[in-house]
Amino acid sequence: MAMNVQTATDTSDRIWEQEILPALERYIRIPNKSPAFDPDWARAGHMEAAVQLVADWCLAQAPHLPGLVLEVVRLKDEQGRERTPVIYMEVPGTKGDDTVLLYGHLDKQPEMTGWREGLTPWTPVREGDKLYGRGGADDGYSAFASLTAIRLLREQGLPHARCVVLIEACEESGSYDLPAYIEALAPRIGKPSLVVCLDSGCANYEQLWMTTSLRGMVAGDLRVDVLTEGVHSGDASGVVPSSFRVLRQVLSRVEEEATGKVRVEALHTQIPEARREQARAAAKVLGEEVFTKFPWVPGTRPMSDDGAELVLNRTWRPALSVTGVDGMPALSSAGNVLRPFTTVKLSMRIPPRVDPKVAMEALTQALVEEPPYGATVTFKGEKSSTGWDAPPLASWLSSAVESASATYFGRPAMAMGEGGTIPFMGMLGERFPEAQFLITGLLGPGSNAHGPNEFLHIPTGKKLTCCVASVIADHFKR
Repeated sequence: MAMNVQTATDTSDRIWEQEILPALERYIRIPNKSPAFDPDWARAGHMEAAVQLVADWCLAQAPHLPGLVLEVVRLKDEQGRERTPVIYMEVPGTKGDDTVLLYGHLDKQPEMTGWREGLTPWTPVREGDKLYGRGGADDGYSAFASLTAIRLLREQGLPHARCVVLIEACEESGSYDLPAYIEALAPRIGKPSLVVCLDSGCANYEQLWMTTSLRGMVAGDLRVDVLTEGVHSGDASGVVPSSFRVLRQVLSRVEEEATGKVRVEALHTQIPEARREQARAAAKVLGEEVFTKFPWVPGTRPMSDDGAELVLNRTWRPALSVTGVDGMPALSSAGNVLRPFTTVKLSMRIPPRVDPKVAMEALTQALVEEPPYGATVTFKGEKSSTGWDAPPLASWLSSAVESASATYFGRPAMAMGEGGTIPFMGMLGERFPEAQFLITGLLGPGSNAHGPNEFLHIPTGKKLTCCVASVIADHFKR
């Protein structure tokens, strides 16, 4: 039996409007920040509230998904401390034990400043096709969309493999709790032949996008100390080196200021020709949208005029961002003082295939060796995550993705790497080397995950849900 396209489209639209969006609006109101941004998360209760909201919604789908099993799994670490919970679900398949694993997360990034008037991170606001608020597209919708995709098949009587849905609560902190859960749940997960992840992006809202690679990341705090306390700048400047200038010198060992190129060779890898071809194809389709999707200050230009090079820069090359600073007073309280120290938080994106442990060691060595003026320079590695490069695409999945995109978006499917990090993909790639991967998501132009004014593009969510259902149906028929 073939999937009835109009029925699937209508059903997805109805479920999104009547069930998913109201639940997402309640979810957006919960400030369930990831543990890296709320160390007291367990006592605060926001994570628990989000887990219960998602679990209750999913359990309410049981009449539509006979045999649905849901458990909120809670483990403790070696010191007896509570790990972030995981929602584990199973929907029995039509026959056999072949398994599809669907993944998402429900923890959120912090508030961030710069939300425009009328918007806040914890207040859902719908404007036309967009639902604003923190975490809707990254990645609160994933649990709802996963079960809805299976529901589309069930309501048309279409066969599918056994489906396991895994929703974690630590992804934005590097998924450091997830390996323990994967180990504990391994007998129940089984051996999936298809993994569907809804935590990635789309380069436009007009077609289905597959993510073929993800960058890893190493991050930490770089601190430069030159004095034990602040002193009068008129007395000390010209004698005591500025901690900020020393920090600039140290960063120049890692990054060329003029180009942004990372100088540490251990952080680079050879880019496969197939990924270069994908970058050229994506750049040709997107044109200037490769860079116009960002909220530029007038007059600012991208780092290259070549769209394919920009795609590769954000997917297969290392790149440094300074994401936080300490030791600098606010402008309103900045006196004429030569400050004793400067600390910055560094986020270094690393290409797929680069070992994050090797990257962390190389980055640390470049930063702290032979400090200028003998200043105290320290780098405290905070977290590291491995990247991921998709295995070769099976012919059945290639055909399934093309068919889904043509059917529900009316345009060909596209493939491209993403610059972000999903640690779960690296874990699964190692554990299930034979599995096929459909990595996709709603984070498209302007959606601004992690930043202000984050939104979910509702029509794409509805179409993507149908596409996932279509691919799961084709997976069974393969």
